[in-house]
Amino acid sequence: MLKEKLKLKGKKLILGSQSPRRKELLASLNLDFDVFAKEVDETYPNGLSNKEIAEYLANLKSIVFKPLSNEIIITADTIVCVDNEILGKPSTKTEASQMLKKLSARAHEVITGVSIKSMNNEYTFSDTTSVHFGKLTYDEIDYYIDTYKPYDKAGSYGIQEWIGQIGITKIEGSYFNVMGLPVHRVYAELLKIC
Repeated sequence: MLKEKLKLKGKKLILGSQSPRRKELLASLNLDFDVFAKEVDETYPNGLSNKEIAEYLANLKSIVFKPLSNEIIITADTIVCVDNEILGKPSTKTEASQMLKKLSARAHEVITGVSIKSMNNEYTFSDTTSVHFGKLTYDEIDYYIDTYKPYDKAGSYGIQEWIGQIGITKIEGSYFNVMGLPVHRVYAELLKIC
């Protein structure tokens, strides 16, 4: 029975992330888990592809955890890429505005790397979604930044927020991946552990 499979055979699931969106998405799988995040320096080596960067950062976040025999750790990192430039989290309104202007009237990629780690195994993968924005006016960009303050979001936006509702014309791939966790892939990998 599926409900029995999702009990993870007595394993304790830990989400190693401060993201409220990842917590919400993992909870939507009806799994019991604890949240315990540790700060890491998110510096990555030069020469990596965008996919490799997302996977490297997800793995980097898992390194700080030493799981016990009954624990499974999930860590993740989401990056937004346009013209092979990675748009991180903005620290000012000006940075946020510049990022959204770059995304306006074009497509970009959102890549989430995920690491699933137990005492004996570790598996890291990524999922990519193509997101298409229509033309955003300066007034729309200013309103969104002032109202939603997207300073904790890569690329300066949340797909589930107002800017996604009025601006995104098409996505190719997982919507939930853009929110920060490709739950379909996480679910499949956890079933393999069960």
